[in-house]
Amino acid sequence: MPDLQSETTELLSALIRLNTVNPPGNELPAIELLEARVATAGFRTEVLSAVAGRANLLATLDSGVEGPTLVYLGHVDTVLAEPSDWTHDPWSGEVADGYLWGRGALDMKSQVAAEAVAGAALARSGWRPARGALKLVFVADEETGGELGAQWLTRNHPDKVRCDLLVNEGAGAAFEYGGTRRYGVCCAEKGIFRFTLTASGVAGHASVPRGADNALVKLGPVLTRLSSVQPGYDVTEAPAALLAALGEDPAQPAVAITRIAADAPTLAVMIEAMLGVTLAPTKIQASEKVNVIPARAELKIDCRVPPCLGEEVTRARIAEVLGDQLGSLELAFTETVVGNSSPLRTPLMAAIERWIASADPGAQAVPVVLPGFSDSVNASSSEPS
Repeated sequence: MPDLQSETTELLSALIRLNTVNPPGNELPAIELLEARVATAGFRTEVLSAVAGRANLLATLDSGVEGPTLVYLGHVDTVLAEPSDWTHDPWSGEVADGYLWGRGALDMKSQVAAEAVAGAALARSGWRPARGALKLVFVADEETGGELGAQWLTRNHPDKVRCDLLVNEGAGAAFEYGGTRRYGVCCAEKGIFRFTLTASGVAGHASVPRGADNALVKLGPVLTRLSSVQPGYDVTEAPAALLAALGEDPAQPAVAITRIAADAPTLAVMIEAMLGVTLAPTKIQASEKVNVIPARAELKIDCRVPPCLGEEVTRARIAEVLGDQLGSLELAFTETVVGNSSPLRTPLMAAIERWIASADPGAQAVPVVLPGFSDSVNASSSEPS
């Protein structure tokens, strides 16, 4: 039997040593490393790039018999890292204290490495799907929206990436609640409805503050309401099923969160984010000079919305939170992406449940929603599967 853990650790460490912070990305060396790993094992590979240096890998293991295609989707780009904030060099891939350290060790070079090693091990052993195909699709540019990665592939090469079943990042670690171990299966992810609130006033010199109408000050009450008022819940299908699986009533989400928080506060924080619109102020901009009172002040808010819900629900929750404060502000959406979802009962979910029953008797698979954002929205823009 191959030592899959050691092989995965070695590959993950090598991937981390390749700096793929996006921007600029520079994913090609990582894609070439992965291609070499799976091609020598028997996968048919193809590297496709929207622009030079921003590569995507398609690796296929065919059965030769018509049937469904299962895709494992992963990205090799990462967010930035400030080395001075780290106890270990973020591009060292160092193993220390029982952990492998580096940018991308969690999001998501670890999963990519595990999938590449597992797929290569199966291929080397002579295994092939009974029918259909297994595909590994490792892409660039997820961290900035997928324009050069999954989005580009589904728009420009849809036949090459079309699939019936797809596994991506997002479910998180297993957790225990009420004495039962649960494995989250991500069946949906929230959408993005980012917006800017603009306050207007009258400019003036800071030495005579009462001679102006300071736009920045008008955002103070807005920030207070954003930090103190909880939007109502909009419980969609997957989190409703999750609450039910935990023994809670989906029709009373506030009660459910209070009960879960009493036993598992960290879990409650994650589940609450799945249950409705969230509003997080992240950036504010006003005067460009310290001695000038601004006539305009802008507050940028990262807004995440439950899957399949859109602007109407979003505006209603914003109005609920801000109340009368909203009337004096200009609201402009700057980025809108409706969150996607998959059916909760599918052959893939059934297969996952069978595996869990075999590997961890007594445990349970439960649907979850990814509060963040991934390439799943780009993957779903290919033909629905």
